[in-house]
Amino acid sequence: MARTIILKEYDYILSNESFYEDLERFVLKNETTQFLKIVHKKGYGKVIQAQNYVGIIQTKDGTTIEILPKISNVKSDEESKKILIKMLKTLKKSPFKHFNTAHLKSSKIPLLEIFITMFLQELSKLVQKGIKSDYITQEENLTFLKGKLKIGEQIKHNSVHKEYFFVEYQEFKSDRVENRLIKTTLEFLYKKSKSNHNQQRIREFMFVFDDILTCNDVKTGFKNIKPSRQMKDYKQVLLWCKIFLFENSFSPYEGNDIAFALLFDMNLLFESYVGHYFKQKGLHVSLQDKTHHLAYENANGKFQLKPDFAINNGEIIADTKWKILSKDKRVDIKDMYQLYAYGTKYKTCQNMYLIYPKNHDITGNSYNYFHPNAKKDLHLDLLFFDITTDKGEFVDIDNIEVQNKYKLYRLINRCHKDTP
Repeated sequence: MARTIILKEYDYILSNESFYEDLERFVLKNETTQFLKIVHKKGYGKVIQAQNYVGIIQTKDGTTIEILPKISNVKSDEESKKILIKMLKTLKKSPFKHFNTAHLKSSKIPLLEIFITMFLQELSKLVQKGIKSDYITQEENLTFLKGKLKIGEQIKHNSVHKEYFFVEYQEFKSDRVENRLIKTTLEFLYKKSKSNHNQQRIREFMFVFDDILTCNDVKTGFKNIKPSRQMKDYKQVLLWCKIFLFENSFSPYEGNDIAFALLFDMNLLFESYVGHYFKQKGLHVSLQDKTHHLAYENANGKFQLKPDFAINNGEIIADTKWKILSKDKRVDIKDMYQLYAYGTKYKTCQNMYLIYPKNHDITGNSYNYFHPNAKKDLHLDLLFFDITTDKGEFVDIDNIEVQNKYKLYRLINRCHKDTP
């Protein structure tokens, strides 16, 4: 019987699980990305450890592994799942942002079923507006003349049967590529879903798409989509179709040792969520700014610098780090070097921030890159962001001991906006 295993980041899967070998092959083929990691645990031997990727892995024996974010002072899986969905809603070019979490009757719904529910909700909106039809070119061998006679095909097929006409004509019908992709997704999800409610809704939608064929070649199908204003209502639904049919659209993986995987990098999710917070506060923020390079070769920039956030044209530089700092696990020196490179290249920058998820056991630190008596001033603060609140917030931000008049917290509190 298919079962669901729920893990948090850095939890373990023991080698006595029936799907362990398949999962191990998946790990070995994706060592560079490190969705998971093979380690040795005292008393258990070789185990597979979750890393900073969260989401779903479904093995070939039907087992679903849910990996949820590890969040300070959040104990329940249901709360972790709610926070994950909240963070997913800030991702760019994804369909998550339009989902109304109030539609979830129970927070105990499996993660895959939540994603299927999101898709069906978007599809419901589309069906209510009406699925689109188009003039589809048809080729058939008919007993009557219709459209244009294809001379070459007529000679080839009907040299003996003169009563037939090989013709090409156009018919206004709903069997277009976009609807075929939706039908293909519905059939795929009907096999994946274990929810009676979702399966029932899928059957209802299958009735709507009954006269539509499925896509034999999904990649070609997506390439044949022709964006237009007429098809704008399809945008979100087709994003979901791509997620399910390509399976690895957010974090591409190698191999076919598992049945299905949909994984998200928590580093990118945390960056997206904090960036969304800044923009909601009205700050002028450049995300992944590409203004500067670390070095130059014959006037050509090399080793491009991409700080997560350049605020107010580089007056403030900030990077997010999805790491739980503690008294034993302090700031990585590589992160300090990275921020130093940003600070020296952005000439207007005096204040920089490393932003970590909130941890109740640790408070922020302040660092000067130069001696206090030096003429040059370059300052770094550690900030902690609480993702458990409704819209997120910085913790103890008023305690930052910096003198720069462009303090981040002042900008946030005043809600400055330099651009219209």
